[in-house]
Amino acid sequence: MENNTPRRNFLASSATAFSIVAPQAVRGSQANSALTLGLVGCGNRGMYVSGIFAKNEFAKVTKICDIYDDRLEAGRAKYSGVQEYRDIKELLASEVDAVLIATPIVYHPEHFELAVRARKHIYLEKAAAIDIKGCQRVLRAARTADPGKRISMGFQQRYGKDYRRAHALIQSGELGKIRMIRGAWLGSGPAYKPNYTGQEEKIRNWYFYKDMSGDMITEQDCHNIDVLHWFTDRNPAKASGYGNRALRKEGDILDTLSVTFQYTDGLVASYSANQLGRGQAFQDVSETFMCENGTVRTSRTGITVWRKDKKEPENWPTNYDITIDAVNEFVEGARTGQIENAAMWGAESTMAAIMAREAIYSGKEVTWDRITKG
Repeated sequence: MENNTPRRNFLASSATAFSIVAPQAVRGSQANSALTLGLVGCGNRGMYVSGIFAKNEFAKVTKICDIYDDRLEAGRAKYSGVQEYRDIKELLASEVDAVLIATPIVYHPEHFELAVRARKHIYLEKAAAIDIKGCQRVLRAARTADPGKRISMGFQQRYGKDYRRAHALIQSGELGKIRMIRGAWLGSGPAYKPNYTGQEEKIRNWYFYKDMSGDMITEQDCHNIDVLHWFTDRNPAKASGYGNRALRKEGDILDTLSVTFQYTDGLVASYSANQLGRGQAFQDVSETFMCENGTVRTSRTGITVWRKDKKEPENWPTNYDITIDAVNEFVEGARTGQIENAAMWGAESTMAAIMAREAIYSGKEVTWDRITKG
């Protein structure tokens, strides 16, 4: 994989990135019938995103899967009449049309592979995997996916209407070339769940462990890194960085980090993130693209555009959770034959996050070629 190859070329040569097929080939039934969904992983994120699915008039949560009684009970309470499973293989053997995979990241490669083999439409929560080996497993499975099945990933910025508007502006060349990038995820972290012991404690609090989540840069900060990849349409050539546990007591992941990415043409992207405890008043989750003739700042709360020849910036506010855009597009696409294979670019974005993580851990510069070729 060449680090200066446009990502569109990589995707085109690897698997179908986006295509349209006849609805009857997608589901074997009328396009106006509801898409049945199986939820795999009834934790916080799984319950939240499946709730968005349930609000779509063309989707229905019919099956749930988890290994813990209380999580199955929560799913049962939220979705009346659902069938319950403790084994993902049994759920996938059913007639459900699509699956939402919201399990700890360490299990994503295996669960994604099983869902591909079962020929389901798949909404896979980010990130693709905790390591390069897992990402490569996801890529191999994605290349074998049924071309009539939609595969989307939980990188919701890709589907947000305002993010797409900002992306179109950058790609149009109206503001000139991108000359520098800044990204950040600064603020609070997730809540730790006490009162568990042993392996159950680790699974319940999977986010806080490197071998379960891949550290916070892989689990959380991959969102920003994916936006950088999307807007630049290429992979970074190398990364360097530092990190620390400034305040965090639980688990073994970082709570403070800074990374610099460099591209083959010299473009530099600086990225910083922290999670300094619950309830932090200051928040900055954004990406800023400084171009020759203006600057674009993107975030989930809206877009700001500064043009070189104008004194006042343009503000495009976003007043809703853009996960809604991601879910609704998945449902519509699966029903009507608008097919994508997002696992391809999703795995790439995850690999860039892993490259940055390894640079932080080692204290040395890490290159794209080294991290992807082993």
